[in-house]
Amino acid sequence: MIRPIKVLNSSLDPDADPDPDPDSNCSLFLFRTSERERAMAASEHRCVGCGFRVKSLFIQYSPGNIRLMKCGNCKEVADEYIECERMIIFIDLILHRPKVYRHVLYNAINPETVNIQHLLWKLVFVYLLLDSYRSLLLRRTDEESSFSHSSVLISIKVLIGVLSANAAFIFSFAIAAKGLLNEVSRGREIMLGICISSYFKIFLLAMLVWEFPMSVIFIVDILVLTSNSMALKVMTESTMTRCIAVCLIAHLVRFSVGQIFEPTIFLTQFGSLMQYLSYLFRTV
Repeated sequence: MIRPIKVLNSSLDPDADPDPDPDSNCSLFLFRTSERERAMAASEHRCVGCGFRVKSLFIQYSPGNIRLMKCGNCKEVADEYIECERMIIFIDLILHRPKVYRHVLYNAINPETVNIQHLLWKLVFVYLLLDSYRSLLLRRTDEESSFSHSSVLISIKVLIGVLSANAAFIFSFAIAAKGLLNEVSRGREIMLGICISSYFKIFLLAMLVWEFPMSVIFIVDILVLTSNSMALKVMTESTMTRCIAVCLIAHLVRFSVGQIFEPTIFLTQFGSLMQYLSYLFRTV
């Protein structure tokens, strides 16, 4: 810390040796400082309680023997989910608890060991795959359940519809986030959080084994919307109302574009939901 200051103030010291190129030393010092700060920022985690940055979550004395660190802001354990089973983490995700969202989005992924760009592409592929399966479920009838000569055309139409709807979702989400949340610099990080928080789409795979009414797809869409809103709130520290508004705008645009390729999806979902609700009211 003394050496850079002495170099920068060498013109004020009469006994100091003249520096042939003081600007180069100054720029080198600033470059090293910024590199150090970026490295520290990459290695920092978040407290799941208050969202404050912490340098480490635990200290490991031996294999299986760790001590959880406390947050310097709230004085509580920074991340208690480190010692929790994955099933407990999954249940808390379903309950939309902000603490577990901070754990998953900030502390569970280590940028030093995981390539964020590759992980994002893998999640996007899984997201599009589940979305395509969702569209096929809405098309499923007794006549279409078997293979036919038009199955290839149906698959191409579903693929084009899914890609177009999700492209509209990304653009509308970016515009709404810029207007309501003023978030333009963390696009890749936020999109990673949106993909992770869309885990409710996995429940659609249960329809491969068990028979469910089509209203389940409508319910899953609502849960994906609320989960996206919670993830956005955790990552931006904005109000829940603004985050819901951003996600609602993006999902409505995505739905509207999807109607161009699947104009009967809404009627199918809404009709199935009304039929399921009427059945529940009759049984109660």
